[in-house]
Amino acid sequence: MVTFTKAFLVSCFLMLMPVSMQLHAQTIEKKALSLELAKKISTRAEAEAKKNNWTMVVAVVDDGGNLIYLERMDGTQIGSIEVAIAKARSANNFKRPTKAFEDALAGGRMAVLKLPGAMPLEGGIPIMIEGKVVGAIGVSGGTSSQDGEVAKVGIEAMNK
Repeated sequence: MVTFTKAFLVSCFLMLMPVSMQLHAQTIEKKALSLELAKKISTRAEAEAKKNNWTMVVAVVDDGGNLIYLERMDGTQIGSIEVAIAKARSANNFKRPTKAFEDALAGGRMAVLKLPGAMPLEGGIPIMIEGKVVGAIGVSGGTSSQDGEVAKVGIEAMNK
């Protein structure tokens, strides 16, 4: 009975070995946005907003569109919380700044309004590492161009 059990276990292992090797071959390695980097980006964006006396919400999402960091400056309207998150998710999910949707809409492309999750307001920018989107920043609270300016300064924090 012991010999049969050993033989059975060995044969099961040999049969499953190609499956486990095949599964390993299908995985990839990728860069991920850390909380530390998200805070650095947000802190830099907040400093830019303060410098200009703007009150804003800064949201940072990971590559799955999940919120990993959010700051709401004192006095910022509550509605900007959801808008900032939506801008970040839109920039992440579509792998482009939300200004691209704003420009398309301004150019008459009404179809942009039907894209699920697309936010046609400037202020969302993808966070890129080695040419890959690892998340995004979304800023809301000012005018569209102010939101975009603050988001851009936040992204520039990665290079410093």
